[in-house]
Amino acid sequence: MIIDHSGLAVGDVARSKPFYRRARAPLGIEMIVEADGGAGFGKGAKPEFWLGSALQKRSPMDVAFVAESRAQVGAFHAAAIAAGGIDNGAAGLRTEYHPHYFGALVIDPEGHNVEAVCHRPQG
Repeated sequence: MIIDHSGLAVGDVARSKPFYRRARAPLGIEMIVEADGGAGFGKGAKPEFWLGSALQKRSPMDVAFVAESRAQVGAFHAAAIAAGGIDNGAAGLRTEYHPHYFGALVIDPEGHNVEAVCHRPQG
């Protein structure tokens, strides 16, 4: 992994936390800590993805989370839609990136593009 952690500035942390809790559950990603009005998510004890409020104007961001299987990608997409996300690409191959790129995309409540991706061949 080349990224230690990342974060999104959101206008309403309280509204975004339930979305990220539900959308990431199929990937094994949980909320680990709440601090300074924000929330840190990850696996194990280390938060790697943060939500926080910001006063400055925010631009939509693109964040992709690792999925360990294609089934997890589909489960992420279903959970994210059920949590209030907007479909931005159902689970499927995206061979324009590489032959095994299997991803699903949603727009979160703040307008950010959120994706789960599995790079493993099916099998």
